Amino acid sequence: MSKYFGKIGFGVTEEVRPGVSLPKITEGEYYGEIVRNSRRLENGGKVNDDLNINMTLSIVADPFAYQNFHSIKYAEYMGAKWKATSVEPQYPRLILTLGGVYNGEDDERSSGIT
Repeated sequence: MSKYFGKIGFGVTEEVRPGVSLPKITEGEYYGEIVRNSRRLENGGKVNDDLNINMTLSIVADPFAYQNFHSIKYAEYMGAKWKATSVEPQYPRLILTLGGVYNGEDDERSSGIT
């Protein structure tokens, strides 16, 4: 198995003032192993095919990651952010399955609420 080190993005909500909560991406750096790594192209009737990876990561989770595994949005790999399509807790590790490119918001400023 190959080794992994990279950022994992968690989508958490943060109260900015009483009664107002905004989504925020919190990143953490994690070590782990690449259990499975492959790619596939999907033709969705578009000019360009969609690139998806079928990757399974096994990361060593800290208490924050283990308590917030349900809010994992993406993992960085090879300079890109990939969507976490499923997360399976297996203490002390989290097993992440990655899919397509993550195109979500990077922080609360991109939500349009001030």
